[in-house]
Amino acid sequence: MKQPNSTPTAELMLRETASQTAGPYVHIGLALHVAGLPERDEEIWSRMATSEVEGEPIEVVGTVIDGNGDLVRDALLEAWQADAKGEYRPEFDLEQAFNSFGRTATTAEGGSEWSLATIKPGAVKRSDGKVMAPHINLAIFARGINIHLQTRLYFEDETEANAACPVLNAIESPARRQTLIAKREELDGKVRYRLDIRLQGEGETVFFDF
Repeated sequence: MKQPNSTPTAELMLRETASQTAGPYVHIGLALHVAGLPERDEEIWSRMATSEVEGEPIEVVGTVIDGNGDLVRDALLEAWQADAKGEYRPEFDLEQAFNSFGRTATTAEGGSEWSLATIKPGAVKRSDGKVMAPHINLAIFARGINIHLQTRLYFEDETEANAACPVLNAIESPARRQTLIAKREELDGKVRYRLDIRLQGEGETVFFDF
C-alpha cells in the first residue's frame, strides 16, 4: 500500500525543549554555601569585589516576595554588573580584585535576605551610544518559575542619571520604575542598598524580556 507523501520540512523540525522550574534543589547545585555543603575550589559566590578594587565598596541586600506576600526562602539570584568605570570584566577569576559576575541566595534563616558585597558600578553606554544609569543586572531562579526572571537594580542616590536612563524611561509608569530603585542605607559606617523583589501582586517588580 502506497504511503501518503510526507513533508520533509516537517520531519526535520524539532520540538522545543520543555521548560522546568529551577528547584527545589537549586541551592545544592549552585549555592553550596547556603546548602551547607563544601564549596568548590573556584566557587562563584556573593563577594564580587575585594578591598583592593577601585571604586566605592557597597553591600546590596534584599528579599524575594511571592504573590501572597510571603518570603521566598530558597531563591537563587545571579548578578552581572560593570566596574566603577562602567566596563564589564568578561572573565571570572577569584584572583581578580573584581568580578562582574556573582551569585547569592535567600535562606530559611534570619530575615531570608540575599546579599552581595561589591562596588558601585559606573554608568554604561548602550550599543546606540545612549548612557544608562549605574545598575546591577539580576536574574532570579526559584521553584514555580519556569523561566528565570530578569530585572535591574538602580540606585536611589543617582537621581540625575536615573532620570536620563533610556531603560528606566522606557517604563511608562513612574510608580513602576520605583520597583527597581534600591534605597540607600548606612550600617556601622558602611553603605548598603536595599531592593526587595516582588514576584507578583501589588508592587510587582518590573521584569525585562532581554
